[in-house]
Amino acid sequence: MSLNIIDLIKGQLGPALVSQAASQLGESESAISKAISGLLPAVVGGLANNADKPGVLDSITGATSGGILGNLLGDASNNPMISTVLASIFGDKIGGLVNSVSSFAGVSNSSSNSLLNMVAGAALGSIGKYAADNKLGNDGVKNLLEDQKGIVSTLMPAGLSLASLGLGSMGSTSMDVPTENVKVTSYDEPKIEVNRGGNTHVNVDKVDDADGAGSIWKWLLPLLLLALAAWFLWKQCNKPADTTTTMTDSTAMMTDSAAVTAPVDSAMMNTTKTDEDIDLNGTAIKGYKGGMEDSMISFLKSGAYANAADDAALKDNWYTFDKVNFKMGSSTDLEAASQGQLDNLLAILKAYPEAKIKIGGYTDKVGDEAANVKLSGERAEYIKKWLSDKGVGAQVLGAEGYGSKFATVDASASDAERAIDRKMAVRFAK
Repeated sequence: MSLNIIDLIKGQLGPALVSQAASQLGESESAISKAISGLLPAVVGGLANNADKPGVLDSITGATSGGILGNLLGDASNNPMISTVLASIFGDKIGGLVNSVSSFAGVSNSSSNSLLNMVAGAALGSIGKYAADNKLGNDGVKNLLEDQKGIVSTLMPAGLSLASLGLGSMGSTSMDVPTENVKVTSYDEPKIEVNRGGNTHVNVDKVDDADGAGSIWKWLLPLLLLALAAWFLWKQCNKPADTTTTMTDSTAMMTDSAAVTAPVDSAMMNTTKTDEDIDLNGTAIKGYKGGMEDSMISFLKSGAYANAADDAALKDNWYTFDKVNFKMGSSTDLEAASQGQLDNLLAILKAYPEAKIKIGGYTDKVGDEAANVKLSGERAEYIKKWLSDKGVGAQVLGAEGYGSKFATVDASASDAERAIDRKMAVRFAK
């Protein structure tokens, strides 16, 4: 294969566009990047699997004249060419694809849908530009797309697969390989001999075609699995240590008690991630149903805070920020989507001046623990100072960084799996 189309398209989906999308959609940059990592192979797989459809090819070759790449975020959702292509390659599976990526990345369905259109626009525009620059006609584009089928499924991020997206075996070369007139030669299981020097060699005896076709897989498949396991271990051993933390959306509730494992409150679980109006004593603020603001306001309205005897009755009930995220390695630079939720917390404290809180910062298990504690503490102090500067400092009783003390995911897990441990949270205090 002469070209990896996914690498070509990634050039159009760089950090600047991710940051712009995060700001416009109200999501964290890490969640946007995660969603794109799942959508991009799916879109390329869909194009490759439907490369023989004239409508798909015509859209690609005509994409450059439509100026799609000029405004991927602004025009993609309303571009009829993109909508037509998505309907053609995914059909009635679009809804399932959007829902799966939404849950996988922790973004709202509307954000996932917008990102699907953006990624599809980038794919059409990038492939169309490449075709124009290299004077490829429909046949050339078709051959280019079909070359991608063998690699698409291998490029899906950890935790996501074409099957989990409801796309089945899309991208597999086996679906387009003719079976007629193909002669299959079968083999016995290999005989492995070991000589005195410790060297091994394999003798494979050919047998008649009719005698158990396909038995080659009895020995070839284990070898392939061993090779795959070796590659995975090599990747893990050569992966650079992540000594800094990036924040991500999370619904897990934390505790600052060393003796208690962090509990999860089902009321905090939120998979749709859709902003709604949350009633704050007659004033509407935007937040997720069952998210931080909704849960805190419900707690205050129930009288549970007022009736709590002391701080011990409150310390195990943490509310994780849905949108407050710091940029990589920083304790002072927030991602664009964070400000709205800080404003909401400020509004809650002003509406309930008797309520007092504590801020907590958390990291995953990767990196030096002293550095993790320091960074998470500085982030908690940043939020405390911001609230103090807004006039509610007397209501913030403390800010503390716990590092990876309450992390639940092993350091050897993928970055996406460890993201649940990297968060900021708030609890009521007395």
